[in-house]
Amino acid sequence: MTLDLTPDELLSTTRAVRKRLDLTRPVPRELIEQCVDLATQAPTGRNRQRWHFLVVTEEAQRQVVADIFRRALATGGGRPPHERDLPRMYAHPGSMERIADGLRHLYDNIHRVPAFVIPAVEGRTDGASVLDQSMTWGSILPAVWSFMLAARARGLGTVWTTAQAPLERELSKALGVPYHEVMLAAFTPLAFTVGTDFKPARRIPREQVLHWQRW
Repeated sequence: MTLDLTPDELLSTTRAVRKRLDLTRPVPRELIEQCVDLATQAPTGRNRQRWHFLVVTEEAQRQVVADIFRRALATGGGRPPHERDLPRMYAHPGSMERIADGLRHLYDNIHRVPAFVIPAVEGRTDGASVLDQSMTWGSILPAVWSFMLAARARGLGTVWTTAQAPLERELSKALGVPYHEVMLAAFTPLAFTVGTDFKPARRIPREQVLHWQRW
């Protein structure tokens, strides 16, 4: 059963869900498979259908993956934001604090999330040209976004994280992924949401992001 959402409602209310994941309710395999079926219909450049979705629901395996997630997150990997990003990040008072609070909640409860979906793509982009990177990410990103939209339509919540990146090699080994051939693109917790009344987010004005004819 899917939620009664218009296309515009679906697109504008699919949020990054951290605190409102229902940690007590298993996600049926059938629903995950439906979301993957829709994800594989996503457009892809040069018909490169190199997507893969690793789903972890078994208790012991989730504990192993949750431990790697926490240790990877604790590394604080990634560059600090550029100063030009700060005005947009803090455009709405309290937004970054809410994100940080949600991340802490996810960190503390990641082992309780009923399903992990780890999208992967054949071919690595380490040191690749911008062209090669754009073709690879241009293939997996639309597929994952389609998965997230399909999940939202079924009352499920997701959040794209890159927490796996600092310990990707270790996570690949734990999941039996051939690291040198396949790249783990993201780490996506999946669960039913506590309530389904998500609303559009507050964003910066269109005028700050829309350009006509030239920059």
